[in-house]
Amino acid sequence: MRIGVNARTSFSLFFPPIVDEFGWERGVTAGAFSFGFLVSGAVSPLIGRMMDRFGPRAVMELGVALMAGGLLLAPLTTRPWHLYLTIGVMVGSGSVCLGYSGQSLFLPNWFNRRRGLAMGLAFAGVGIGSITLLPWAQHMIEQTGWRTACTAIGIVVLVVLAPINLLLRKRPEDIGLRPDGDAAPSASAKPVSYIVDHDWAGIDWTLSRAVRTARFWWLALGYFCGLYIWYAVQVHQTKYLLDIGFSPSVAVWALGAVSLLGIPGQIVLGHLSDRLGREWIWTASCMGFVICFAALIALAQIPSLMLVYVMVLAQGVLGYGLTSILGAVVVEIFQGKHYGSIFGSVMLAALAGGAAGPWLTGLLHDLWGNYTIAFAIGIAVSGLSAFAIWMASPRKIRAVAGQLHRAQG
Repeated sequence: MRIGVNARTSFSLFFPPIVDEFGWERGVTAGAFSFGFLVSGAVSPLIGRMMDRFGPRAVMELGVALMAGGLLLAPLTTRPWHLYLTIGVMVGSGSVCLGYSGQSLFLPNWFNRRRGLAMGLAFAGVGIGSITLLPWAQHMIEQTGWRTACTAIGIVVLVVLAPINLLLRKRPEDIGLRPDGDAAPSASAKPVSYIVDHDWAGIDWTLSRAVRTARFWWLALGYFCGLYIWYAVQVHQTKYLLDIGFSPSVAVWALGAVSLLGIPGQIVLGHLSDRLGREWIWTASCMGFVICFAALIALAQIPSLMLVYVMVLAQGVLGYGLTSILGAVVVEIFQGKHYGSIFGSVMLAALAGGAAGPWLTGLLHDLWGNYTIAFAIGIAVSGLSAFAIWMASPRKIRAVAGQLHRAQG
């Protein structure tokens, strides 16, 4: 996660020198990254289907080949369409395999009691990469140019990720183990069951069956709204802070601090989700974005550093907790051999939200001349996301470890 996600994010570092070198319009150049986002959404259901059929090693190695190939070919760019093919199609498609979506397709299988904690730990690697890999890439750009830096990151993806992905297995039972590393139960011991609704859990959930349920569409709505608010803030935050008078150093610090605070936030909230339930932690994360949007609105009237600190803390410590339960929520409702196809389709809705958030926020700014309406809508969307996950109610299908006593009672 540290390398796979941030290798794609590094395009934001290549963007300025590419514009300076070729003199292309910013919209045309940045469109390569946006196009990649659309491509990643389009292929997400296909990747889920591949995970069901071939397992994580095949999917992850395909991701390595696509991402490394895109990064190694991008330095040969002489036309805009070259960027759209390499950074857009190849890196964008590879990022689905190597990022949040791909890892969430199999990692939940390995844990029951500590599913949230495990995913929080894994996804915290993204924050670690943002404060290690990206500064290294920026230093290389300054010293040797964007082409060398892009090539170097492509080599890192290929050399580091290709070997370690060979260790992956879809589920612990494939190599004679059990979730959470538990020993096989003795003949006299009563096996622990996390299932609350046995009728629902007993269904062989295929994608066609899942889409005919209300729960699937509540999940799709909750995930759409979740990534909407995430990227609406992430994309516009820095420019907004500059617009209302903060220095570039404060604006850049705020963005980096969010990623840094997201590391403990994801781990702690992932752990708490194993104790309290996924709905509560999703709600807490959405509340983090509510506070974040409210602080951003207030900053226009009261541009104080204290409000910037509040915005950063709420977004990083609480908001980023969404990622630690992305896979857990879906697997606890639609666990089974077709889980990959179902999760991939839910992530299609999520990525659509990730694309809509920055676009609509920018459009509303252009129409009204400020971000107030856009950020107010962000608050409403945050509440809708939390409501949708409560309606999907994974707790009514499978209990988390901390609530198992209630389910059994």
